[in-house]
Amino acid sequence: MRNAGKGNPLKTFLDRATSKKARIGVIGLGYVGLPLAAEFAKEGFRVTGFEIDPKRVAALNAGRSYIQDVPTAEVRGLVRDGRLRATLDFDELKTMDAIDICVPTPLRKTKDPDVSYIVASVTEIAARLRRGQLVILESTTYPGTTDELVRPMLEESGMKAGKDFYLAFSPERIDPGNPKFHTRNIPKVVGGTTPDCTKAVSTLYGAIFDQVVPVASTQVAETVKLLENTFRSVNIGLVNEIALMCDKLNINVWEVIDAAATKPFGFMPFYPGPGLGGHCIPVDPFYLSWKARQSGFEARFIELAGQVNGSMPYHVARRVAEALNARRRSVRGARILLLGVAYKADIDDVRESPSLDIMEILEKEGARVTYCDPYVPILRHAGRKMRSAPFGTATLRKFDCVVIATAHKAFDYDLISKHAQSIVDCRNALKGRRKRAVVAL
Repeated sequence: MRNAGKGNPLKTFLDRATSKKARIGVIGLGYVGLPLAAEFAKEGFRVTGFEIDPKRVAALNAGRSYIQDVPTAEVRGLVRDGRLRATLDFDELKTMDAIDICVPTPLRKTKDPDVSYIVASVTEIAARLRRGQLVILESTTYPGTTDELVRPMLEESGMKAGKDFYLAFSPERIDPGNPKFHTRNIPKVVGGTTPDCTKAVSTLYGAIFDQVVPVASTQVAETVKLLENTFRSVNIGLVNEIALMCDKLNINVWEVIDAAATKPFGFMPFYPGPGLGGHCIPVDPFYLSWKARQSGFEARFIELAGQVNGSMPYHVARRVAEALNARRRSVRGARILLLGVAYKADIDDVRESPSLDIMEILEKEGARVTYCDPYVPILRHAGRKMRSAPFGTATLRKFDCVVIATAHKAFDYDLISKHAQSIVDCRNALKGRRKRAVVAL
């Protein structure tokens, strides 16, 4: 975009986007950023990933992927063809036509949003902002972040959003390990600060996504993502509470859900579990409730669902104690095997995994906890490094209790049913296999 300083910057940008000559920068090459960068590169764009982690930069430039959904063979080809590279040098931002911000947005211990990674990224962009550039925030955040936080920082340069540069928000919708829905075929919601901003981001994303869904503003786009994950959180909270109730009433909640799911209208099945995991569902609803409190509104459903979901690891620990008591053992000194530490089946992502909470609770009660997860050979948690135990008959037999926390397909559930001394099943994985297993939910 060497001539962006003259003429119509929007026309120049649109021309470069449609001809795929636009240079794309992606800040943050994690579960969101790397798949997005790879999709742009596969479509013929030249993509530069910006990272603060030198190990990620070295791996990517050597053609190695560290994200399960992006195959190493694919990365190797893109790097070899000069379509994808990574750098630690943020000065290269000034040469980009479009910049995607894909950095983490965690919660503080007080459940308040932590947007420090967004602020750090925008600070780097603002120092190098050029006329005609498009900046897109993808990191999940509270409504108003793009216009109230990002825009003023960028406009300190003297340039104006929608006139001199373009600013938009587009919520990421990544579902790690999903074989059916991936980056390209998930409809992409976009909202710009101005109509020209929306046009710029819609045109660019139209080149790599099957469907682009423009909305009226960045605030609408920001709220879309929060609604999607709050919907899941509240419904999972409801079914977790039903599971706890059914436990007290001695009713099989899984049979209840399966029967209810036969209704062809007015019901959508959700399933209980040991708690919520992943970066989105446990976190995003609190961004929404935090923003609501700033306006004097109390989001009671959201807060209650968070409490119910957050209590589930403690319920699992109680069920472990019951299973041990049935064999005249106490939790203190017991050997516990946790099957699965990833937050859901068949992936390697342990972010916010309830398995980690279960592990901590049982260890505080004096248990000796080991984990087995074929997707997570090494676990770094709470300042220590652990290695996965091998799965097999000998491993299963030597533990006092086996907890099925994540239902990986790689686990042989017939073997578990046959050789584990005691089982707490959090996922209904042993359905129809073993009557002696304690069904945690």
